Amino acid sequence: MLTIAPNQVQNSFADARAAERKVQTLAIAGVTTEAVVRDNYKVTEKKKDPVVVASVVRSAGAPAVGTPDPGSAQAIGHDMVIARGWGEDQFACLVALFNRESHWNVYAANPSGAYGIPQALPGSKMASAGADWATNPATQITWGLNYISGRYGTPCDAWGHSQSAGWY
Repeated sequence: MLTIAPNQVQNSFADARAAERKVQTLAIAGVTTEAVVRDNYKVTEKKKDPVVVASVVRSAGAPAVGTPDPGSAQAIGHDMVIARGWGEDQFACLVALFNRESHWNVYAANPSGAYGIPQALPGSKMASAGADWATNPATQITWGLNYISGRYGTPCDAWGHSQSAGWY
């Protein structure tokens, strides 16, 4: 649990019951008092009882992710992943994959000709998902998810390939 308290930050992961998954919890504090005694010196500090404000799922092999900012490319991707019936673990893998490829930058360009959030090669391939492929994150993510689904099955399978081969 990640607990934020005055003058103190702690971070630990609690094992989830699902195989190879970790859940990270962000907790922000309420008010309690805690006394600490050391070397005959007593310090009383107002602490806060943890209140869970967010939980994060970590999939096997993918870094943990939080809830994306509304309106962001990641939020669009999250909605699309869930609409396909994939879970939060698949979204975590997609975040890791697209972070590696483009950092979710709709204008990311590679000297090889790869372009956009999914780094389509050539970028113009994404026109099959929409005429606004060069500037619209939703179009790029749609194309990327279709590519991932057709070639690998799921974002976690694509992420696994990317980790082993260095590309997807």
